[in-house]
Amino acid sequence: MKLLPAAAPGRDVPVLPDADQAREWAEQELSRPAYQAAEPTLLDRFWQWVGNFFAELLNGIAGFDPTIGVVLLAVGAAAVLAAAVFLVRPRLNARRRRDVFDSAETRVAVDHRRLAREAAARGEWDTAVAERLRAVIRSAEERVLLEPRPGRTAAEAGSSLAATFPAAADEIIWLARRFDEIRYGHLPATSSDAERAADLDGLLERLSPSTSPLSNETLSNETLAVPR
Repeated sequence: MKLLPAAAPGRDVPVLPDADQAREWAEQELSRPAYQAAEPTLLDRFWQWVGNFFAELLNGIAGFDPTIGVVLLAVGAAAVLAAAVFLVRPRLNARRRRDVFDSAETRVAVDHRRLAREAAARGEWDTAVAERLRAVIRSAEERVLLEPRPGRTAAEAGSSLAATFPAAADEIIWLARRFDEIRYGHLPATSSDAERAADLDGLLERLSPSTSPLSNETLSNETLAVPR
């Protein structure tokens, strides 16, 4: 049995901690910035998990060629990465601005109404509804109820027009939401949607604005966000 050397005179006698005290000391030590900075990132841990998973899987197969194992490991990692991109990309696309018009769009209201009628005649309800909203917005711009502005979203236009035409506010909000649902939410339109949008377009042409038109551009579009 090896004896501990006696403490030198004037020095503190070493303290032997119990289990709780030792754990507390260890936690305090590991909480120091030097240890925290050395920890692997979340991405590092993910790839480490992928590597360990495939390594354990391949080790469990008797007589497996290591070269083939490396290939399968690379293929598996690529598959996991592809799946991650597939899941993340829709979220990124959802965050993009949902412009009503393409950047080079120059058509006037009458053009969009014609396109809406032609699409409805072909049974292309998605296009019919989208073109009706574009006709509504272009008509409002031509009537100086909306300021022509590139990059306007359906929500922004709908919010302004709903305040300008309170009698038709519910229908305007509905059409703005349906536009986003159809174009960005992949919720197909129906013939009744196209007919309802056409009725709204005709109604707004007959109505007179009840508020100061261009001031409504500052209204929030949060109430028109497409449900997810």
